[in-house]
Amino acid sequence: MIDQEMAKIELKKYNQEHIIEQMEKLNNLEKKELLEQISQIDFEEITKLYKNIKTKKEINQTQITPIYYIDKEKINDTEKNRLQENGEQIIKNDQYAVVTMAGGQGTRLGFNGPKGTFKLNIDDNEKYIFEILAESLKKSKKLYNILPYWYIMTSEQNNNQTIEFFEEHNYFEYDKEKVKFFKQGELPVLTEDGKLVIENSKIKTASNGNGGVYSAMKKSKILDDMKSKNIKWVYIFGVDNIMVNPIDPIFIGLTIKQNMQVASKSVAKAYPEEKVGVFCKRNGRPSTVEYIELSEKMRIECNKNGELVYGEANIISHLLTVEAIEKISNKDLKYHVAVKNNLYKFETFVFDGFEYLDDMLVMRVKRDEEFAPIKNKEGIDSPETAKEIYKRKLNI
Repeated sequence: MIDQEMAKIELKKYNQEHIIEQMEKLNNLEKKELLEQISQIDFEEITKLYKNIKTKKEINQTQITPIYYIDKEKINDTEKNRLQENGEQIIKNDQYAVVTMAGGQGTRLGFNGPKGTFKLNIDDNEKYIFEILAESLKKSKKLYNILPYWYIMTSEQNNNQTIEFFEEHNYFEYDKEKVKFFKQGELPVLTEDGKLVIENSKIKTASNGNGGVYSAMKKSKILDDMKSKNIKWVYIFGVDNIMVNPIDPIFIGLTIKQNMQVASKSVAKAYPEEKVGVFCKRNGRPSTVEYIELSEKMRIECNKNGELVYGEANIISHLLTVEAIEKISNKDLKYHVAVKNNLYKFETFVFDGFEYLDDMLVMRVKRDEEFAPIKNKEGIDSPETAKEIYKRKLNI
């Protein structure tokens, strides 16, 4: 930890003198905590990120090309059985783990707490998001007599609440020994003029996006833990999709057959203007193109079968080898900027790591069977729409 004088020099160097003024008003304990925080900040990186905001970026659309996908529904039964058997072996050999990215809060839902602790009222039943995910994972016990290791990425803001929630609910009868929590990284937020923000005697920070899962797994020794357990494959998904299907041996088997280190599930875009990221190739490497990056021509372009050329929506359901995760964890992912409450927040995305791999498998699944995100309080992708899909699937 740096002392107060060194901190002042650093803050002055990067035009953050207002923090010095705030520091003088703090008691000794608060000063110590603030100094510890300052010592952890890479001011050079933050300065570069801020400068990049002001730099207008031109999108070279010639770099973006379509990506090949395989429709799960069109795989014949003989092949499905073969893939199923190969995938089942990975699960039965306890070489399979899942990672739930659960660092977010339920703010957009009007809920005060970790998003995974949000409760859904499904007819006469009440279920938490984490509870629904636990039920999906426990299918492995019924089918293969084994539970996958479950790693849950939290954030500084919700880590304690999440752990307490699991303990309070007895881990929803999941084997506690097979559950591990780890925290994703954080970055300071900036004002429009590039200043750090002091809030409750601390520099205000925000989680560094779901792409922080790679570095967090490395820093928290989760990768070491996986290797010690001989885990070979890891399924990474977001906490807010209650229809996620993490126990899918066909998906595992197909990825192995295609000799890929990374695979993702997709759903067909509902309509050309749907504002979702879609899988593509960028400079020949696997990637995702955001809605705003697509020209009108690319948005509506169809192939000879009448399907959108750029139509495979990213639903944040990814399968990677441990080796691939380790490789990406040693790379610096690019940052994206988000504006929230007039503050700049910097995030990395999990799919940005794919560009460090040669190729990937995209497997299309049915939207109504595997995709029911809960992002908004009402309307599209809300608890109501997710519940309807969930009830139809389970015939409730």
